[in-house]
Amino acid sequence: MGVFQRISAADAQAMMAKGNVQVADLRDPTSFGQAHIPGSVRLSNENLQNFMLESDFDAPLLVVCYHGVSSQSAGQYLAEQGFENVYSLDGGMTAWATSFPEQVARD
Repeated sequence: MGVFQRISAADAQAMMAKGNVQVADLRDPTSFGQAHIPGSVRLSNENLQNFMLESDFDAPLLVVCYHGVSSQSAGQYLAEQGFENVYSLDGGMTAWATSFPEQVARD
């Protein structure tokens, strides 16, 4: 059974700087549109199957929510589906936007 790991915003940013990191954002469409990590995909029940079909199960997967709580259970689920390196962002998008305001995309 796969497991996820928790990761700080600083460590996540360093990992992303190396490239090839997939980012799944669990937040609602309005919150996602107002601020998200560049290159992230808004993940919902409606697009979960397509996300899994199109994703690289070997590449790191960073799961983001509002404050880093919901992303833990979603990260565990995705790890159990076969993603090899799943990370839940501690503090969620709130921590990311505070730590890296220049690395926040808006629709």
